[in-house]
Amino acid sequence: MQKSILTWLFCSAFVCSGMLISACVVTVPTVPDSDTVKYAPRGWLAKSLPELSEALQSGAVTSEALVTTYIRRIEQIDQAGPTLQSILTLNPDALDIARALDAKRRTGEPLGPLHGVPILLKDNIESKDAMATTAGALALKGNVTGRDSPLVAGLRAAGAIILGKTNLSQWANFRSEDSMSGWSALGGQVRNPHMLDRNPCGSSSGSGAAAAASLAAGTVGTETNGSVICPANANGVVGFKPTVGLVSQQYIIPISSSQDTAGPMTKTVTGAAMMLEAMASGPAKTNYSRLLDAGSLKGTRIGVARFAEGSNPNIKTRFEVALAALATAGAELVEIKEFEREGDDFNEESYAVLKYEFKHTLNEYLAMSPPGVKTRTLAQLIAFNIEHGDIELALFGQDIFTDSQALGGLDDPAYVTARTNVQRATRERGLDLLLNEYDVRVLVAPSGALTPRIDPVNGDVWPSWAGAGGLAAIAGYPHLTVPMGTVRSVPIGLSFIGGKNQDAAILSYGFAYEQTTRLRPEPEYLKTAEDLVDVATAMQPK
Repeated sequence: MQKSILTWLFCSAFVCSGMLISACVVTVPTVPDSDTVKYAPRGWLAKSLPELSEALQSGAVTSEALVTTYIRRIEQIDQAGPTLQSILTLNPDALDIARALDAKRRTGEPLGPLHGVPILLKDNIESKDAMATTAGALALKGNVTGRDSPLVAGLRAAGAIILGKTNLSQWANFRSEDSMSGWSALGGQVRNPHMLDRNPCGSSSGSGAAAAASLAAGTVGTETNGSVICPANANGVVGFKPTVGLVSQQYIIPISSSQDTAGPMTKTVTGAAMMLEAMASGPAKTNYSRLLDAGSLKGTRIGVARFAEGSNPNIKTRFEVALAALATAGAELVEIKEFEREGDDFNEESYAVLKYEFKHTLNEYLAMSPPGVKTRTLAQLIAFNIEHGDIELALFGQDIFTDSQALGGLDDPAYVTARTNVQRATRERGLDLLLNEYDVRVLVAPSGALTPRIDPVNGDVWPSWAGAGGLAAIAGYPHLTVPMGTVRSVPIGLSFIGGKNQDAAILSYGFAYEQTTRLRPEPEYLKTAEDLVDVATAMQPK
């Protein structure tokens, strides 16, 4: 859950002189000792999830070979080399599962489109594999439940292999206002593979970094307010936050019953759609990947959220190029210059809703945890962290925990009023109003800020924010980010935000944009921005 300085935001084609030019990515040469080539994915590692699914179906590669290849890459660049620290745990049975799925395929019994595809889960999502679900916290080191969350059961039924668990901002970044995105007591600090000293964002930091670094075919993150979109944006991959309720919240370590959802993170929109098909709950399954239409932007009215484009000139330049690509694909762009959110106390009330719901839902979750978990309430968890402060509180405190503990239950009139107010402000008086008043199908905006450096002294310090992800998160509406280039090798994405249950349409619009531009950047594993020649030159005395 990533916090901005404005509010809680949890967080190549361009027509020029009649010619199509690649204008979204500014390629700046790196110094000769760059690790870009050394760590670049090769062979099957360079492929997207849909390509790997086709290769598995055709017999061009086996699941065992894929799992072996990904484990080797994790050893080489996550545990060594640039040491991304994006993976907390590997599934000890992944190879055996892969061999069993290969055997099943040979006998003509494929389970589904994800048969044999390795997937990583954020470590707040339960699976019945021999791995704990910890939220990165020492208190949950023994939380081995032996049960699949419904979304994992769906992935498994479609044939996916749970390769392991990813590191995250501890407790989904809902422990302290001074937190560091991507840090957990059990996993340390996740590194951004594009530039290692840059914030990977959170709370699905490890899922974003692992997807970008080709450590699995796809990853799963969770979002309360930006925690899928922000790390996908910061790590230059596709991330999709579905309508709240489309993916079950069951057996996921919670923050908010009104906002929590899991979502896929992959190299392509098609891969995200394939994962969502498996993850979604309910008797009526939607084939999201088959509904993707490269021509879906033609004639579509798109609301350009100027009120959310931010002030950074480099982001605004990339945004203009993205808008030109949308227009080239046939979209009708509708300018929305202003939007005044309803409610003077919106920020305070939206934050209060999360803290009320966190106390309630976490107490419920801890109460049904296995015997190996000794902290059965939020109050006990606070005491545990104090007792183990040298580990848990080494970099920042637990003020959000203590603030939440001090609140009442979900029958508190203050909670009921706050939830009503913030949902009205983001739904009827927010996204629904904008979509209807301007007669548009989708809103587009930059997906966030250019990610800053990791700062263990001050915690997260973000520049002026861009994007409207907070509206989508609190409303519970679908939100997709698709890469739209880089600024000095730091990724930036384009957001597509729509109305409730418009998930298929939002994915299709993002797919059409992706097919026009194809701007996902491969990580360069730069140590700092000073690895770039122009930056290094400018930093030297003249």
